[in-house]
Amino acid sequence: MPKTNFKSVDEYIASQPEAVESVLQRLRSIIRRALPRAEEVISYQIPAYRLHGSAVLYFAGWKKHYSLYPVTGRLVEEFKDDLAPYEVSKGTIRFPLSRPVPVKLIERIAKFRAKEAAEAEKLKTAVRGKR
Repeated sequence: MPKTNFKSVDEYIASQPEAVESVLQRLRSIIRRALPRAEEVISYQIPAYRLHGSAVLYFAGWKKHYSLYPVTGRLVEEFKDDLAPYEVSKGTIRFPLSRPVPVKLIERIAKFRAKEAAEAEKLKTAVRGKR
């Protein structure tokens, strides 16, 4: 049975098969570069990046793909053409391990999710201020 109580992103990535591990290291560096102020944590036993007090992006490795979460309706609409070659369903984008990592797309997705989180936080603050 694989280990599922990860304490760090390093530990999570190291638990993956070699082919997946190298892709996840690359994915991690892309996200960290795109979200330099994000706190890197483990949430739901997968890597997550937290901004404004909440996780804005998660990733996970699988046998034949890696995934990014959560995918909002706005994100799907914004990146519709870019996401066409990938499987998108139920809040998830699946990228096949057999294809090159789409660096620019992942950077843009990370920045978009950060913007969505900032907007949500701003809205929450405004609502709290009216009480």
